[in-house]
This record gives sequence, C-alpha cells and structure tokens, in this order.
Amino acid sequence: MSTQENNLKHATSPYLLQHASNPVNWEEWGPEALARAQEDNKPLLISIGYAACHWCHVMAHESFEDDEVAELMNAHFVCIKIDREERPDIDHIYMEAAQMLTGRGGWPLNAFALPDGRPFYAATYFPKENWKKVLSNVAKAYSNSYDQLLETAEKLTEGIQLSQELSAVEEEKPFKASNYNDFIMNWQKIADLQNGGFKGAPKFPMSNSWQFLLQYYQKTENHFAAEALIKTLDEMAFGGIYDQVGGGFSRYAVDDKWFAPHFEKMLYDNALLLSLYANAFKLFPKPHYKKVITETIAFVKRELKHPESGFYSALDADSEGEEGKYYVWTYKELKDLLSEKELSLAEDYYNISKRGNWEPPKNILFVNQSPQDYAVANALDKETFEDELENLKEKLHSHREKRVRPALDDKILTSWNALMISGLVEAYRAMQAEEYLELAESSVEFLLNTRFIENEKLLRTHHRERSIIGFLEDYAFMIEALINLYQVTFSMEYLNKARQLTEICFRDFKEESSAMFQYTSKRGEQLISKTYEINDNVIPASNSSLAKSLFLLGKLFDDEIYLETSEKMLQQVEPKLYKSGPYAANWQILYGWMTFPFYEVGIMGENAQKVALKLQSDYQSNCVFMGGQKENLKLLNNKLPKDSSETIIYVCENKTCQQPTTEVEVAKKQLGFKSN
Repeated sequence: MSTQENNLKHATSPYLLQHASNPVNWEEWGPEALARAQEDNKPLLISIGYAACHWCHVMAHESFEDDEVAELMNAHFVCIKIDREERPDIDHIYMEAAQMLTGRGGWPLNAFALPDGRPFYAATYFPKENWKKVLSNVAKAYSNSYDQLLETAEKLTEGIQLSQELSAVEEEKPFKASNYNDFIMNWQKIADLQNGGFKGAPKFPMSNSWQFLLQYYQKTENHFAAEALIKTLDEMAFGGIYDQVGGGFSRYAVDDKWFAPHFEKMLYDNALLLSLYANAFKLFPKPHYKKVITETIAFVKRELKHPESGFYSALDADSEGEEGKYYVWTYKELKDLLSEKELSLAEDYYNISKRGNWEPPKNILFVNQSPQDYAVANALDKETFEDELENLKEKLHSHREKRVRPALDDKILTSWNALMISGLVEAYRAMQAEEYLELAESSVEFLLNTRFIENEKLLRTHHRERSIIGFLEDYAFMIEALINLYQVTFSMEYLNKARQLTEICFRDFKEESSAMFQYTSKRGEQLISKTYEINDNVIPASNSSLAKSLFLLGKLFDDEIYLETSEKMLQQVEPKLYKSGPYAANWQILYGWMTFPFYEVGIMGENAQKVALKLQSDYQSNCVFMGGQKENLKLLNNKLPKDSSETIIYVCENKTCQQPTTEVEVAKKQLGFKSN
C-alpha cells in the first residue's frame, strides 16, 4: 500500500481521516468533486460509512488500501467518501437507492451515480475480488451502455423522489382510545417474550419503542405491555450487549439473546437507553435499573465527554485490528489476575468458562439474574455479595484500562448531544442526582454558545473552524432537550430558545403543501430528492420528535398553530400506526397524548422546582410542567401565591384547573398517578 495522502487530509471527520492515506484519490462531497466528474465525464463512486463501523474497516483494509484496487477506482471514477453521521441527508438518498435495488441496506454503502448525483447502482459490503469485478463492469457499462445507465438512473431517481411524496390526508378522523388500544396488536406479533426485544437476530435496542409500551401500560394496564417491556429491559441489562464491567451499551447484539454484541458503543444508543431505563425505574423501581443508569452515565462521562463540554460520537468495535478485543477475557487472563474466590465468582456469576463462551478461548461477560436475585438464590447476604461484586468489577475494569483502547470518534454532533441531555434530565427526574442536571445544563449551554449562530441557524457540527448546517433532527432533538430542561428548572430561557428554534423549523424546513417538515433546510444544499424522515428507528424520526414538541409548546405557550400543526402531522401518519409497531412508536406516544387526558401542571411559589421534581419522580406520560416564581406563561397568570413562602400546585386539563393544592400527594391523585 502506498502512503501518499489524498484530499481527505483536510477533513474534520475522524472517519474520513481514517482514509486520508489510502491510495484511492478520495474527495469530500462538494461542488468541486461534482464539477470534476462532469468535466472528466466520469461516474461518481460514493462510499458511505462511519468511524465505528466494523465492516467499513474490513472493506477499507481489503480494498481501499490495496494499490491494484485503487488504480481501478482512480482510473474510472471520481471517488467520494462520506461520513454518514456528518451527512445523513446524502446517506438517506443513496440508502434508499440500495434498498430499492437490492432489498437491503447497511454500511459500508457503495453507490455509483452519474456526475450529477443520480444513482444507477448501490449495494453494501463487497469482498475484494467481487469489488474489482463490480468496478470493471460499471466502468465498461458507463463507456459502452451509457443510455441504459441513464435510463436506470432516471427511473431510480424518480422512485426515490416518489418514495418521499406524502399522500394527501383524505379525511381527518378523530383520535380515539379504541384505535390506540389496537396499536398493541402488531407488537404482540413481533415481541420476543422469551428473550426480550423483537423476534429474531440481530437484536437492536430500539429504545424509543419501549417508551411507547411504558405509556401503553400506564394507560391500559395491559399485562402484555408490561411483560414485553420488563423482559426486554432485564435481558438487555443482563446480556453481553451491556458492558458488565464498564457500563454502557453496544449498538446491537448479533444473536437473538443479547449475548454477543457488535462492540461499537454509540452516544445516541446510550442516551436513548438512559431515558428508557430512567422512565422504567419510576414505574418499576428495580435496583439493577438504577445500576444501569448510574453506570451508563459514568461510562459516558469517562469515555465520551469532552474535557470542557459536549459528548463525542462513538467508540470503535475494534482495537488492535480485532473486534471486541478490548472487552473480552480469556480464562487464563482471569486466573492470573483474580484470587481463587474472585475467579469462582466470575465463573459462576459472569458465565465465563475455560474453553471460552464466545469464540474460543474468549469470554463475553453476561449474567442470568440481578445481583439481588443471585444473592437470594445462593443464600448470600445481599449487601456483602454486592460489595464483593463491585470489588471484582473494579479490579477487572482497572486491568482492562491498561489495554489498547478502541478508537474514539470525537465528532460532537448536535442531535446526539441533545439526546444525551434529555437522557440526563430523565435520569435526574428518576433519581434526583443534582450532578445529572448540572451535566445536562452545562452541555446545553455549550451547544447554544457554539452551535446556535446569531439566533438564525443551528449547526450540526463545528470542528476546526469547519461547520455543517443542522438538519431537522438537530433542531428537533435540541427543542426536545430544551423543553425537558425547562420542566425541571422553570428557566424561561430554555423555553424561549425552544420556541426560537421551532420558528426556524417553520421558516427553513416546512413546506405549505405538506404536513411534514423536510429533513434538509431549504437554505442548505439541494440534493436530487427532498427527504422527509417519518419512520422511527433506532433513533426516533425527526418529524415525530418535532410533532411531540409542537404539541408541548402549544400547551405551554397556548399556541393554536403549534397544536394544529402537530395534529396535522399525526393525521398524516395515522394509517401507519396500526401496522408499523416500533417504527411508529414515537407517533403512537403522541396519539396517546391527544387521546387520553393531558395535564398542564402549574407549580407556583418559592419551592416550585423542588415540588415539580417530587411530582416528576413518578412516571406520568401525559403531562407537561410549568411554573416558578413569575407569571411568565398565559396559564400561570394570577396563580402566584400571595404568601411568598407557599408553593401551590394547579393540575389543569385544556386550561381548566382543578382545586389548587399545596400537597404533592393530593396533586398526584388529581393526576391519577400510578406508581408500583
């Protein structure tokens, strides 16, 4: 392999920098690369991946670092490398092409396109020899059968554009509790009650999905919802997907039992799982959920936090060229490190074996039950056993820290940071740990100071003086984080910023002809197709997140336009809600807000924040909190107590309030709180 540098040496993305010394003449996406393709009449080869992607590394080592392969690529194509986390807008389009052509997607994603960006072929990973054949065949076809490729590109582009067109809402049907009850039918077909999660492998956490089941259980007391939810939370916490030594979750498990993870750790997964476990802990206060929350935050602070503020994107799956090497253990290694008693505990509790429980001789640590249940089953004193377990974990962690660490993707993405801020707020609500709120507030302050430019636009990244303008998900998750922070601090600054960002969404992302908001700003780069992100996935859809925030802001500011927009967005997707299950979970939560009583809780007086936290430490889906010591929202008018030492709670529905009370327990009854 040659060691020359290509044009990626100027990139800011850690993923692109990994390819800066490839013999391939990689370029970043931009007008210069596209213009050169036009001038040289060469097709584009667009290769998309991300820094923590295992198969991206495999293809890089096999093909992109190979001189012979690079020669083929350089001779016939303008080669463009894209970090999907920096440019999800480009990834959306070429992933759609791959799905249409091959029926599957994933990364690395390799797309071939005309010089103007219209794709004619796209697929995922290729072994080296297959890749060489593809390169030769595409180059020949471009020279000899251009008209055929042009026709394919036109049809494919039209298909991508049509896939983004939203059908008109024929009639606006009322949202009904009976419809909401029916949403569960699809979940019952796909939930895995034996292993948790959804049936089959691989298993992704899909955190947002389970938030819907929390709401569903509270609204309907449906036994299946609780069973599916608890089974999933328990099995994920016990499995190898959860780092039993250092805390935090891997991206997914390759098997159907959460045992063998794909070892990369993503900020967004840990943020969303933090929110999920925190909300679940309020309803089902299991000690091991609390452990997951505290250990996950400790992991994020230790390994993903920038020294000043903000959170990095991901840790690689590989270290020293081997997947999972940092996290797995051989029996010999443990025998040399641990006392006889500790080794026996590791064997029994963490299921390690001499032969290895994964790829021999490697062991992945996993458990079969919580420490409390294990202690009871083995007639041990709970506290003593938990202390022994903590000492063992500390010893293992301390030893593991000496290993070669997985590579860090040090991008700080606005949307993923906003998800972590919301996760920290949920953890603060569940456990009242002030440090979680402090971390959330310092992080949001960092984002507002560095990413919200002249109150005019939000940046997705800002690194080494280079910026990418925010996409809808950056705005939506930031708005959600600010609303969450407002509800625990009653600082109007957060709410006003949320409203400012919302107004920018209407200006830059909304089209009159559609109920939804575009994924890319109308003031940003225009690609070959508009994109509307509607389906919830491992990360909730930007439109479902924004629709929920519009509903909450409509309640907080008494703004009919926000409420109407939210309702129209939900009307647009309503037919999907019965069959899409986890891929419409966030929308289903919004449907629950619009169907069942939704409470506006005003808390006014000297101890408004403390009282609010007491109320928010119980799980309640259909609620928004406001208050403080100033009548700064319409619903708070004339509600400040005359006695300055008093704090009064108003539980209202559609702006009509119940009898005010100073007692938290009375307010809980008015809200119909259920707590296990």
